[in-house]
Amino acid sequence: MAKILLIEDDTHVGEVVVDILETANHTVEWTKNGTEALDRLNLYEYDLGIFDWNVPGMTGIEVCRRYRANGGVIPILLLTGNSAIGERVDGLDAGADDYLTKPFSLKELIARVRALLRRPPHATADLLEFSGLVIDVRACKVTRDGAGISLLPKELALLEFLVRHPNRVFSVQDLLNRIWSSESDSSEDAVRQCITRLRKKIDFDSQPSLIVTVKGLGYKVEIPD
Repeated sequence: MAKILLIEDDTHVGEVVVDILETANHTVEWTKNGTEALDRLNLYEYDLGIFDWNVPGMTGIEVCRRYRANGGVIPILLLTGNSAIGERVDGLDAGADDYLTKPFSLKELIARVRALLRRPPHATADLLEFSGLVIDVRACKVTRDGAGISLLPKELALLEFLVRHPNRVFSVQDLLNRIWSSESDSSEDAVRQCITRLRKKIDFDSQPSLIVTVKGLGYKVEIPD
């Protein structure tokens, strides 16, 4: 699961893209304005950007160019209504990682999103395993020692994030920023409650929790190298 910034001024296209990405358990923030999008990129952390070429305020390609000039590294997928080679080359030269020409297949969109999220620095695998816990990312299924575990979307997103970043400590605010929408009215207490629910579902009573509390700092998942 990823936190994705979408720039798309076509309401119908935006609603469809948000719906298909959220169905795949991604968190999507959608803006119709390029200038606002660049502000968001400077304020918040994302895992992927999907930028329409022609949007108000600042074009998607200009957002991409300025973001890269400021050192931004997340993968960027450009959406364009022009299939001309020259425009696609311009987009790639501006720092985009891939492009998709409108109209596009939603299956192809999801496939390209998966492919981009596999690239460094967000290298991913579809199957995550440790301590008997198995997370099947594509199927959105979790088991431990073969027994199925039913998780809510935010619980699954939080667990996947911690497992993908093993041995790193994240504060409650870090987790709130990465897993919840930047404009969410959720509080740090929502993160703590999510951790509590996760532990009840994935831990064994006789064993230490898979999610380790680092006093005064936050939480981590410990996976031996």
